[in-house]
Amino acid sequence: MSGTLSSAVWLLPVLPLLGAAVLLLVGRRSDAWGHLLGCVTALASFALGLVFFVDMLGRDAADRVVHQILFSWVPVGELQVDFGLQLDQLSVCFVLLITGVGSLIHIYSVGYMAHDPERRRFFAYLNLFLAAMLLLVLADNFLGLYVGWEGVGLASYLLIGFWQYKPSAAAAAKKAFVVNRVGDMGLILAIMIMFSTFGSIEFADVFTRADAASEGVLTAIGLALLLAACGKSAQVPLQSWLGDAMEGPTPVSALIHAATMVTAGVYLIVRSNAIFDLAPNAQLGVVIVGAVTLLFGAIIGCAKDDIKKALAASTMSQIGYMVLAAGLGPAGYAFAIMLLLTHGFFKAGLFLGAGSVMHGMNDEVNMRRYGGLRTVMPITFVTFGLGYLAIIGIPPFSGFFSKDKIIEAAFAAEGVQGVVLGTVTLLGAGLTAFYMTRVMLMTFFGRRRWAPTSHPHESPGVMTVPMILLAVGSVAAGALLAVGSSLQHWLEPVVGAHHGEPALPVWAITALTLVVVLAGVAVAYRQYARQPIPDVAPTDVTALTVAARRDLYGDAFNEAALMRPGQELTRTLVTVDDRGVDGAVNGFAALVGGTSVRVRRLQTGFVRSYALFMFAGAALLVATMLVRLW
Repeated sequence: MSGTLSSAVWLLPVLPLLGAAVLLLVGRRSDAWGHLLGCVTALASFALGLVFFVDMLGRDAADRVVHQILFSWVPVGELQVDFGLQLDQLSVCFVLLITGVGSLIHIYSVGYMAHDPERRRFFAYLNLFLAAMLLLVLADNFLGLYVGWEGVGLASYLLIGFWQYKPSAAAAAKKAFVVNRVGDMGLILAIMIMFSTFGSIEFADVFTRADAASEGVLTAIGLALLLAACGKSAQVPLQSWLGDAMEGPTPVSALIHAATMVTAGVYLIVRSNAIFDLAPNAQLGVVIVGAVTLLFGAIIGCAKDDIKKALAASTMSQIGYMVLAAGLGPAGYAFAIMLLLTHGFFKAGLFLGAGSVMHGMNDEVNMRRYGGLRTVMPITFVTFGLGYLAIIGIPPFSGFFSKDKIIEAAFAAEGVQGVVLGTVTLLGAGLTAFYMTRVMLMTFFGRRRWAPTSHPHESPGVMTVPMILLAVGSVAAGALLAVGSSLQHWLEPVVGAHHGEPALPVWAITALTLVVVLAGVAVAYRQYARQPIPDVAPTDVTALTVAARRDLYGDAFNEAALMRPGQELTRTLVTVDDRGVDGAVNGFAALVGGTSVRVRRLQTGFVRSYALFMFAGAALLVATMLVRLW
């Protein structure tokens, strides 16, 4: 790669960061053009990413990595860390996803936030989000990754709580921030163990020296990284923040779910593949978390009437697929990234479609008050429908090529594990088909259940054009990435190669998956198309439905397992501090003070009293000397 081009990697995160800085520092003077600057900086970063990608395509695999050291960052004793960036086959995939989908979301936001008086500030936060995520995927060491990791957390807090005058939005932002801090402790611990073990936190050093470390140390690092991934990617047990995060503007939801925050955990695991490949117990933990979350999110999605929360549960489940695939090692790394990339298109399209529906329905989110919108919002209906076909995995849409590969890899796992994981992924596919068909039917079909004040209409072109482009990606991205195993070969230098064969014929797994998917569609059609949809959610439902409506008691579990014990621990520590530490200090002070008060009474101010004390002292001294002589 040419020296001029390789020296420009730093511009990828700096362009949106510069946009955010200008919009925040200039303030209201940029209200008239701030949204345009936000879009331009995002598009410029995307264009530069495309230039890098095209240049990499024309080079040999060994010559595709761009490594740029900007300055000496932490020169402290044995800890020597440079601020360096690394653009390779894995990070360039994320760069194109973040900037490409992110730019479309920026453009969509021009229309969606047109009447918001704080639109300029909103675009500043969007730019900041892109910059932080780009730093996260471009850093060449774990400390730089951590800075981007925390930047993503900050930007999500600012955007989820953008309408902070709403108590629900402010609470959701705080919840996301606090839950992610729990996960972030995992990344901090992992970095500390790495430095203690390898004497470095550079990717190159850690990954090349990993085989010299004990399995126990690598397992500890892997589990700590998994904890971090659970927080950012909303995986069990740190998933509770994701549904509440829908309180932010809908473009924020699209950005978080499709191109930035929740994909960070998957990136962290895949980037750290050298550690997980040598720590089978940590790898098993990744698989278990992914499998549990896959079903967890799908079950919740089946019971949500809020269109955005149904899609949020869907994201939780789809990220579960990716995490499960990443836990399968070389057999699943490429497929995890393939689903991540295709998911970026169809999930962004689905969220923007949901935002379009809300835009035409006076911000109504309850699908029981929708119905029949396909006739009044035809572009939204078609683009949302294409995303729906992609996410449930109907051929030849993108989800078919990416999700089916993960199901095949799950069945290819050894022994009982393959049967269990294959069954879980199949069940997840059926549930996905059910809840997404439910969303389609409740929103676009059936009788019109609109409120009298609702006058649904199609969104303006600035919103529908990004939706159309994302729909094109939902249709074509999977085939482009899968043809000739192109993505697998592209990522081989980073994640390694795998040449295993599935336990069952591919055609048999594909046929079985399609049968399960169609069964899910049929059940949803029977329940939501053949029967009238009540305007109010029925209360005579199963215990599982009640649990799903309450997010499978995720908040209740966190309260019982973490918050209440944490409060008790805090009270105990306060008591120990008050009565123990402070008690000892204050008691000693009281002893000294009381003694001083009593001794002070000997100070009478009379010379005769002092003479008497001196005589008594001298007499005592003489008596002592006489006793010793005797």
